[in-house]
Amino acid sequence: MNLTGLDWGIVAVVVAFIFASVYTSRTFMRSVADYLSAGRTAGRYLISVSQSIAALGAITVIANFEMNYQAGFPMTWWGFTMGVVILFITVSGWVVYRFRETRAMTMAQFFEMRYSKNFRIFSGALGVAAGIINFGIFPAVEARFFIYFCGLPDTFSLFGLHLSTFACTVFLLLAISLYFVFAGGQVAIIISDFIQGAFVNITFVLIILYFFSLFSFDQIFAGLQNAPADASLLNPYKTSQAKDFNFWYFLIGVFGAIYSVLSWQGTQGFNSSARNAHEAKMAGVLSNWRGIPQVIFLLFIPVAAYTVMHHPDFFAQAAHVHNVLGTVKDSVIESQLTVPLVLTQLLPKGLMGAFVAVMLMASISTLESYMHSWGSIFVQDVVMPLRRTPLTPRQHINILRLSIACVALFVFAFSNIFRQTQYILLFFAVTGAIYAGGSGTVIIGGLYWKRGTTAAAWAAMITGSAVAVSGTVIPSILKAFPSTGERIPLLATLGAINGQVFWFLAMASAILIYILVSLFGPKREYDMDRLLHRGPYLVKEDAIAAAAEPVRGWKMLGMGKLFTRGDKIIYIATYVWTFIWFAAFVIGTIMALTSPISDRGWMRFWYLYLIVGVVISSVVVVWFTAGGLRDMRRMFTELHTRVRDHNDDGTVRHDADAR
Repeated sequence: MNLTGLDWGIVAVVVAFIFASVYTSRTFMRSVADYLSAGRTAGRYLISVSQSIAALGAITVIANFEMNYQAGFPMTWWGFTMGVVILFITVSGWVVYRFRETRAMTMAQFFEMRYSKNFRIFSGALGVAAGIINFGIFPAVEARFFIYFCGLPDTFSLFGLHLSTFACTVFLLLAISLYFVFAGGQVAIIISDFIQGAFVNITFVLIILYFFSLFSFDQIFAGLQNAPADASLLNPYKTSQAKDFNFWYFLIGVFGAIYSVLSWQGTQGFNSSARNAHEAKMAGVLSNWRGIPQVIFLLFIPVAAYTVMHHPDFFAQAAHVHNVLGTVKDSVIESQLTVPLVLTQLLPKGLMGAFVAVMLMASISTLESYMHSWGSIFVQDVVMPLRRTPLTPRQHINILRLSIACVALFVFAFSNIFRQTQYILLFFAVTGAIYAGGSGTVIIGGLYWKRGTTAAAWAAMITGSAVAVSGTVIPSILKAFPSTGERIPLLATLGAINGQVFWFLAMASAILIYILVSLFGPKREYDMDRLLHRGPYLVKEDAIAAAAEPVRGWKMLGMGKLFTRGDKIIYIATYVWTFIWFAAFVIGTIMALTSPISDRGWMRFWYLYLIVGVVISSVVVVWFTAGGLRDMRRMFTELHTRVRDHNDDGTVRHDADAR
């Protein structure tokens, strides 16, 4: 057992506090819209912090540990250009703004509004299928983390029964998350995720500061020097032998970031929870700041772990980690456990408990959000469109809960049966592309191109899905029947392509098909004002959003009439922060190409980057916690006083579109 009584006490207190917050918030859930979208009452900070922890998840922490242990600093270097792309997406309100204007609660509801009911049902079913397969490994990876990090036995006895610790841990994680979803739907999720997100960021900063006191500049530099030739963990221009997490992995990620905004529906409840489109847009802009503590933590900790495993000063700690990994006998699981096992050798009591609490909250926040998303999408986008008679609000909520429980049961079975064969992030890429490979085209075309047709949507979604499915099926065939690759060379070539490349092929093929079918099929122009509730279709409740169109003066920066002085300061600061690092990228690239920078020079730069990141992270923790508490108070007030419209349940009523 690696945890002391103090550590378990910290975990217990944190969990009890979260349970209390969920129990309190359940009284504010009084309608289907509350259960699905928190009554559309969430402010920017509440959404930003809550969605960040829901998207993070314990599995994402482990996945980034895994990636950055292999890739080091170079992925962050290429990420400086990604910052400009993300800035464009968030400040422009790309996809997010227009989707909120549609007033759809789920993406497939938008698909019915824009395309057809049949397409809604198909895309909803496809999204759920892809989502629960992708989701299926979450509790398995997280359960293994808790078992090895806490030093739990493989089995234990209870009432004379010998039980698997792994299966029981998976069950416990899902059961806690299921209770949170049942208690208050999206209202409970947002509140509990905000509290968890604030605690996670505080703990991340404390652990980073502690690690700065453990390692010297020279120790980290010497450790990273042991990386293989042309797979540098310091110099981004010496990574030609990096196999999976390399420049091409990053470049595809940039394209995917633009293409896939709102495509993945794992946290879809947050997409429709904002008070209005402007708050949704500002929450996106704030994501450029609230993610800094996570970025620094997920970069520095794996780098420090690599130092421990490759520097003689930490021989004893590395030997212990190697001994434990020697009992695993599975290379995929070994790569997931390396960094967590290093942490067990370095973190003092107190911080050990805090980190376990962080990972538990990160796990619960993601599990509850994903169960809520896939369960509600199945009901809203598959079951409801097929029904001839409407449900009462109580019946509707009960069916949502039943669907969510079924998702939990499937994931429990999947986690205990499925055996993962590739890096977590590559598995995410290929399984996510089953839906997101085609949905990005359908979403962007539907929101921005009046010529996009229903036939094109069908063709793009099927094409993207087919390409992505082949990325899962082909490697499985080759693994089960190795001789197949020898008989069919093309199959062997495709089998060597990783999940990230298959994702790109799915996106590219879907775009091409959507454009061709729209241009050469039956001509049709869609009424975009009706879809986006503009002009004569304006909804009074959302009038504030309609006034947010950019005006002269600040138009180039994406700021309109609705922007307060504080909003403008946030926007300008975001531009400055992003372009400082982009300028560093440009200058560094020029220097590297004209007169190569030494590894020690790169190390000095990365050390400065980490220090600046820690300082900004400390500011972000205080800033976002205060803003989120203010938003929470306002949200409770609105939910307490608002008169519910029980027709607002996600059903598309064409005769009421102009209301």
